Amino acid sequence: MPLKQKPAGKLISFEGSEGSGKSTQLSRLAAHLQKAHHEVVTTREPGGTEIGEQIRNIIVHNSKGDEMCAETELLLFTAARAQLVREIIAPALIRGAIVLSDRFLDSSTVYQGIGRNLAADPVNQINRFAVGNVMPDMTIVIDVPTDVSLERIRQRASDLPDRMERENIDFYEKVREGYLVLAKGMPDRFVVIDGTLSADAIEKKVWHAVSERLASPAVLV
Repeated sequence: MPLKQKPAGKLISFEGSEGSGKSTQLSRLAAHLQKAHHEVVTTREPGGTEIGEQIRNIIVHNSKGDEMCAETELLLFTAARAQLVREIIAPALIRGAIVLSDRFLDSSTVYQGIGRNLAADPVNQINRFAVGNVMPDMTIVIDVPTDVSLERIRQRASDLPDRMERENIDFYEKVREGYLVLAKGMPDRFVVIDGTLSADAIEKKVWHAVSERLASPAVLV
């Protein structure tokens, strides 16, 4: 479902390396917004729809996942995203909801484009084809040093790490740097928050940044 007119709602995406704490902060922001009487829709990538969750299982948990080439990974991520935009995000924006997405198209730019060394032009073209004219109004990057990210992955619950979590330190260094480069190049959309702070301190910074954007006439119109 393309957006044929400026939507009443807003799309806020959360980005960051594995173990950054972005999912926790998304949930906390959702609670703040609900208390402020906004309709809030939360979703995640890959996933968020029945089709997307099946694609997620292929990407993350398939027994042959380690044999997946970078091009296949990119197309699977963007296929799930295309379904999510048309089934969940666009309708929510049209009716005026605030959509919080745990990852969006910037993840493909960073993980598959920079992390997997795919050329930027095809990644960007495939990304834009998948999302149409639906772009985040605001993107929050929870930034953590790579060693902190990897340590947090190791300390997670007893589940075996998934395919993305098993990547090496060089891959995560490129991912982190990729997010910081994107944020520097698009300061009007991106906000970078130090993910080594306490969860409560990060929550306050996220809420402050979102409150400022939502109070801005440029965001409210």
